[in-house]
Amino acid sequence: MITLHGKGVSAGIAVGPLKFLEREEYAVEKKAVTDTAGEVQRFYDARQKAGAQLDAMALSMAEKLGKGNAQLFEIHRMMLEDSDYCDPVVKIIETEKVCAEYAVQAAGSRLALDFAEMDDDYMKERSADVLDVSRRVIAILSGTQRDLGSAGEAVILAAEDFAPSETAQFDRTMVLALVSQKGAANSHTAIFARTMGIPAVIGLGATLSPGLAGKIAALDGETGELHIDPEDAVIEKLETRREALLKKREALELLRGMPTVTKTGRRIKLYANIGSVDDVEAVRNGDAEGIGLFRSEFLYLGRQDYPPEDIQYESYRKVAEEMGGKEVIIRTLDIGADKQADYFELPPEENPALGLRAIRICLTRPHLFKTQLRAIYRASAHGSVSIMFPMISSLEELKRARRCAAEVREELAAEHIPFNEKTPVGIMIETPAAAIISDLLAREADFFSLGTNDLTQYTLAVDRQNEGISEFCDPRHEAVLRLIRMTVENGHRAGIWVGICGSLGADPELTETFVRVGLDELSVEPSGILELRRRIALS
Repeated sequence: MITLHGKGVSAGIAVGPLKFLEREEYAVEKKAVTDTAGEVQRFYDARQKAGAQLDAMALSMAEKLGKGNAQLFEIHRMMLEDSDYCDPVVKIIETEKVCAEYAVQAAGSRLALDFAEMDDDYMKERSADVLDVSRRVIAILSGTQRDLGSAGEAVILAAEDFAPSETAQFDRTMVLALVSQKGAANSHTAIFARTMGIPAVIGLGATLSPGLAGKIAALDGETGELHIDPEDAVIEKLETRREALLKKREALELLRGMPTVTKTGRRIKLYANIGSVDDVEAVRNGDAEGIGLFRSEFLYLGRQDYPPEDIQYESYRKVAEEMGGKEVIIRTLDIGADKQADYFELPPEENPALGLRAIRICLTRPHLFKTQLRAIYRASAHGSVSIMFPMISSLEELKRARRCAAEVREELAAEHIPFNEKTPVGIMIETPAAAIISDLLAREADFFSLGTNDLTQYTLAVDRQNEGISEFCDPRHEAVLRLIRMTVENGHRAGIWVGICGSLGADPELTETFVRVGLDELSVEPSGILELRRRIALS
């Protein structure tokens, strides 16, 4: 028996033969062409056919997985039309005089790498979407097909990685589980697996090799263990686990719609983090009590110019209305560092994480900032909307940001545009400086939300994107926890609530600590809401 260890991303137990996904991949060659205009037209024709495929898949998947999940294919459709995707393909064809297949692969790989290098988990996962779209176009150009793992028996399906569109099309009755060498916990593939109830383990590495095909495997989608040629005792143990997981799932469902309350009876707000309008359905399905972090960067990335006020307003308004009066906290623009857009024309920096980013960009480009604030305030007339400034590190920065907000309110009032004059304005505590002076910042803020990802990075002087020093990036470091406690105490003295919207909020080993220090709100990924509610009830 061989046991492989990966990351469980969709709970469940599966036992069955291991089959590797076979794709008829097209070997893309860099072929020279003379008729570049004709090659560009080939690309446009393939793009149109890919769009038609995605439209059909969106309709089909809406019935199988729900409208929210089907919107992935609409996003892919939009990528096909986006100039950031198309223009580089055309440019490569025309300047390098090469075939469309090579141009699509080259341009798509570059754009996917840009997304993959971003620090924001939501934006990082768009890398897989770009590659998925590119594979689709290349398959059409080359006349190849994808084998989605159909077989005469139900199998545990393995691959280096799964494209989101592949996962969505799997026959649930024939796919017992998914296992992959690579992958990410927040990818659409992982989300689809959870939605479809397919156990899944990712990140098993090269040890998960095609040489294992045909062997019996046993998988635990919660612990991330994959056993090859499992012993009878292991199978019996997993069957016991299966029964326990079923009971746990049934118990969690009993918490749906219930208030989030500690053992002492203290209410805690349990919110969700989202990265786009499309995530609202996941928030509702997860049973979150509100949205604690609405990342607004999706409106700015993948564009040629700044998004107009009306486009921003429509997105914010839609989320506010769909949340039906539940609080929606919109974080103002947090771009720079790992999240770049060419049209911002940000200067090259040796250390962009410490450079021109987030609130610093907004304060140095007030027109950009005010346009977003106008859109958010207008949306506040349609629901319970709050504003949150990122990367505040001084009292003067907060005052300047609030002055901009006040000017926007005056402008809207003069134009007789409806908005909520009492829209709460809070800040993210992401720097040690902000935590240390949180007693002063609390006088100017309506709430605090601890961004523990950056707070950890800046406190420990560890670059979160540098995998070579990941062992030194400890979010449970006592220095980080002390800054959290200090922030909570200072916020409460000033009469404001304090929450966490960083990934640390979902850490099961810290739930009791967070309850004990008095945090008022935790905002996590939608899929983790019910489990966190259970843990809070025990704390």
